[in-house]
Amino acid sequence: MSTKLPKDSVGIVTPQSYHFDEPLELRSGKVLSSFDLMVETYGELNAAGSNAVLICHALSGDHHVAGYHSENDKKPGWWDSCIGPGKAIDTNKFFVVCLNNLGGCAGSTGPVSINPETGKHYGPDFPVVTVRDWVKSQVMLSDRLGIRKWAAVVGGSLGGMQVLRWSISYPERLGHAVCIAAAPKLSAQNIAFNEVARHSIISDPNFHNGHYLEHGTSPKQGLTLARMVGHITYLSDSAMRSKFGKSLPEFGGANFGRELRTGKLSFGFNVDFQVESYLRYQGERFSENFDANTYLLMTKALDYFDPSVDYEGYLSRAFENSHCKFFLMSFSTDWRFPPERSREIVNDLLKAGKQVTYLEIESDSGHDAFLLPIPRYVSAFSRYMNRVHAELNGEIPQAQNSQPESDREVTNAA
Repeated sequence: MSTKLPKDSVGIVTPQSYHFDEPLELRSGKVLSSFDLMVETYGELNAAGSNAVLICHALSGDHHVAGYHSENDKKPGWWDSCIGPGKAIDTNKFFVVCLNNLGGCAGSTGPVSINPETGKHYGPDFPVVTVRDWVKSQVMLSDRLGIRKWAAVVGGSLGGMQVLRWSISYPERLGHAVCIAAAPKLSAQNIAFNEVARHSIISDPNFHNGHYLEHGTSPKQGLTLARMVGHITYLSDSAMRSKFGKSLPEFGGANFGRELRTGKLSFGFNVDFQVESYLRYQGERFSENFDANTYLLMTKALDYFDPSVDYEGYLSRAFENSHCKFFLMSFSTDWRFPPERSREIVNDLLKAGKQVTYLEIESDSGHDAFLLPIPRYVSAFSRYMNRVHAELNGEIPQAQNSQPESDREVTNAA
């Protein structure tokens, strides 16, 4: 590892592409005759194959969850704060796997891939995929890697929904389910946000009914707007005030988050406020690195997720056959997936008689808090994963609760 890289980093990592010739039948009824998954791994798989942890990514995530692809990378993987030597998911203890989901645009088969039947980009012809489909493909990857049972499956937001699906569809193949800042299904408000984002994309003149790659263009304006709308929902009001304002002594130290970009108003429709500049920058940068058709697919997967649909609307019944222990975390100012949505999951798990540990963390950072190194969050996460490792080593009998009495920061709900 280069001396320029942090000591607690997994270092420079190289993604691997896994090809599958086995057909994958999707929930829609359509079939992918073959597909590729782009994967990164960190740490070493033990001889028993029992110390593997699967990371499931959220809407705009990918396989690059930790470390660097080169010494020149300015930023590490998207969850580097929690994965690496000595971190919450300690790569000295665990073999960590993360993949870019089907339909993604970071190397796995998706809309930007070539359709073998036509020789052209899939584009809008790539089938709609669901959380259930992703988990099926992840099981196929597990088999390829020789992992019969994950020590833990971990994910935040849309990733947390994949964790829940693992516990329902493949209960014998994971020991712990770590579900962070997620929900049992989307609210009408969340579906509405996703529809606004999709409409902004498909209304872009450069969308060409999803065939924009064939026209040598991209619906950048629509994708920029979609990301701007989404980004607003990931932040809290207090986070935006802190980021885009100053404390005002004349108002008792109040901060309204209205800092001007140039110090004065333009009296026009220019970018006057720092928050406007920030949102435009985030949207434009995202539109240069993400595929619009993938964004449409990912938001639809969010909308469609509802594991209770196969159990007459009763989520507790969906968990009846789950064997794993559950750890859920939520954040106080997350209004996209607020704590009450996590408590819904906790209550249904308790109805199903499952072992549950739940923590609600005070944070001003909104939904994005699960990506940040918030001390109480990281501390609780680390302790739970340490207990997962201790359980693997026989230091904590698996029949016992994974929550020690001395731990007051994480409250066992079982």
